[in-house]
Amino acid sequence: MRSKYILFALALTGALASCSDDDNNKKPVYNTPYSNPLTNYSAADPTVWKENDHSFYVYATNTSVIRKSTDLIHWTDGGKMFEKKPSFVTESGAAVWAPDIEKIGDKYILYYAMSAMGKPASAGIGIASADSPEGPFSLDISVDGKGKLFTSNEINVRNSIDPCFFEDNGQKWLVWGSFNGLYAVKLNADGTRVYPDLATAKKERVQVAGTAFEAPYIHKRGDYYYMFASVGSCCNSMLSTYTTVVGRSTSFLGPYVNKNGESMLDNKYEVLIRANDRFVGPGHNSEIVTDSEGNEWMLYHSYDRHTPSKGRYLMIDRIVWENDWPVIAGNSPSTEAEAPVCK
Repeated sequence: MRSKYILFALALTGALASCSDDDNNKKPVYNTPYSNPLTNYSAADPTVWKENDHSFYVYATNTSVIRKSTDLIHWTDGGKMFEKKPSFVTESGAAVWAPDIEKIGDKYILYYAMSAMGKPASAGIGIASADSPEGPFSLDISVDGKGKLFTSNEINVRNSIDPCFFEDNGQKWLVWGSFNGLYAVKLNADGTRVYPDLATAKKERVQVAGTAFEAPYIHKRGDYYYMFASVGSCCNSMLSTYTTVVGRSTSFLGPYVNKNGESMLDNKYEVLIRANDRFVGPGHNSEIVTDSEGNEWMLYHSYDRHTPSKGRYLMIDRIVWENDWPVIAGNSPSTEAEAPVCK
């Protein structure tokens, strides 16, 4: 349920409580209001890692800093993301985009894209590891020591960006792609290489969605696998048409379909988050993350019509499920809403 509290009231009261409140005599605060956007700086293409009920980390496009939070609402600068910048893409302006993080064994593995805007042929997927989600992440586990997992040419998928890790029945997979089809490829047991090798992976990669999509994220719930993705233009300020969409399947490799049974391979989908009179281009969602009461939340980015030149802010909204489909209230970003539960 959306709150009628306004931002001015938040400023007066200092309302939000921390999930790491050490006073055991205090009862948890429920339904405290928060306001989108969460940041006053760009934090595009966010991924989130939950270490415990009061330690959350966000990794985003084109930043060298990991953000951290105790409540999913207030974010501060943490450690450096990398010991040294990945360099396997040498195009001018190449940067790290759209990271995704997973813990495999005792290592935190960061998958990410490296690309230069407007140069999709040279893009690729990189990999790094750390002993803590706070980083910094080392490139030592990469194929070339410079960060590379594979390039677009090596895997034969143009514009190979936006990686998403997923494990299904013990098999590790990477799903990725941007407007040239979304694809899945097997990874080895420790998630550090395509399986069994690049030559085989190039032949055996599986297309799981059509050319309308980028930024895939797979979520398993009950009998269904859900593929979240984004359609439209991401990065053109108030002219951006980015929209968060979803389809579902009874199999990890699909087919993913909309409510009418139409396939994402044919560029069909259900809309999850669209623009409204305040926010433009809501997309590239994170993992679904739970608060201490099991409520589910999705981070994503959006432009704000109030400050169109400041980039894509970090946003959050609650996911609920209706008839085994994910729903965000109003199918658009909230301005004020009830916050994650803190204990």
